[in-house]
Amino acid sequence: MSDRKAALVTGAGRGIGRGIALALAKINWDVVINYRSNEKAASQTAKLVEDAGGKCIVVKADVGKNSEHSQLLEETLKNFGRIDLLVNNAGVGPRQRLDILEAAEESYDEVMAVNLKGPFFLTQLVAKKMIDLVETGVVETPRIINISSISAYVSSPNRSEYCLSKAGMSMMTALYANRLAGHGIQVFEIRPGIIETDMTSGVKEKYDRLIDEGLTPIRRWGKAEDVAQAVVAIAEGNFPFSTGEIINVDGGFHMKRL
Repeated sequence: MSDRKAALVTGAGRGIGRGIALALAKINWDVVINYRSNEKAASQTAKLVEDAGGKCIVVKADVGKNSEHSQLLEETLKNFGRIDLLVNNAGVGPRQRLDILEAAEESYDEVMAVNLKGPFFLTQLVAKKMIDLVETGVVETPRIINISSISAYVSSPNRSEYCLSKAGMSMMTALYANRLAGHGIQVFEIRPGIIETDMTSGVKEKYDRLIDEGLTPIRRWGKAEDVAQAVVAIAEGNFPFSTGEIINVDGGFHMKRL
């Protein structure tokens, strides 16, 4: 078994997940790159990780389907013999932005499955294994990081299902942090703000203008690397007396200002 630490990053084919996988590789972690459908993007992430000197495997699995979770954990353990970090990053927005009065049940179910139900049960599965690894001395301080969003508290009635899923993930963080602290497992929530990814490409012009007008005190788009650096800080154990903590990576958006 390797002494190198291992991380499972869901939705790591592109965007924030890719940034996280690459940042972990740069600090000599082994990385499981999970993706749902875009094999080409996941392979590109793997090449970037390997070029950075990291070791990785690519695993196709739909986080929104609980039946596919065991494969993710099994592949992680088979290849690396341990799991020190789970990053629940995979997420989807509604396929069509509709007013809350027009929101469809199918869209609600799809978004909640990937963004909340899936991470909830994947965390349940991984946490049980992490407890075993701690008790057998394989892993010292495993950690779980949930990538949520400012949408956990910012109302957007044209994508209500997304907001609800992220608000739920925030409580999920508190619940698991509370339950797992006694086993030496820390749980954190990272709340990205306006991050430049494929998901936000359709609203770039709108947010370019709003950022220019001072929407965020730090007047620029966030980058995947900004979120990744917060993950690295947690992964490296820089918050030894914290759990259930929310870390905002949003250019200061969360502050109440006059």
